[in-house]
Amino acid sequence: MNRKVAIIIVSHSVNIGQGIKDLISQVITNVPILMACGIDNNEIGTSIEKIQAVFETMDSEAEGIIFYDLGSAKMNAEMAIEMFGVKNLQIAEDVPIVEGAYIAAVESNMGKSKDEILNSLAKLKVKEF
Repeated sequence: MNRKVAIIIVSHSVNIGQGIKDLISQVITNVPILMACGIDNNEIGTSIEKIQAVFETMDSEAEGIIFYDLGSAKMNAEMAIEMFGVKNLQIAEDVPIVEGAYIAAVESNMGKSKDEILNSLAKLKVKEF
């Protein structure tokens, strides 16, 4: 069976992360949607430890794409990747978190690879004027 690319949400807010997961789950049910949102007691912020905890739940062969809400969430995801030494995860940079995660989940469900999904997401990247 073809393994689905996991969607990992790194948000300062548990509510934002849960809302994205709920939105995707209404149409896609068999793609892993993982959340590393908020800090202890689910307060606002991001935590390298929560991100690493998500990594630990994943199979070592699993691929995933990380979506983030703000710059410090991206920074913590980058540090967690470096500290944990994962090679099969990639951050979707400059991609809107809701639309990007949704499109990635749909394409993962279609059986597309991480690289194919990232190519699709490139069309969503925020452009500078």
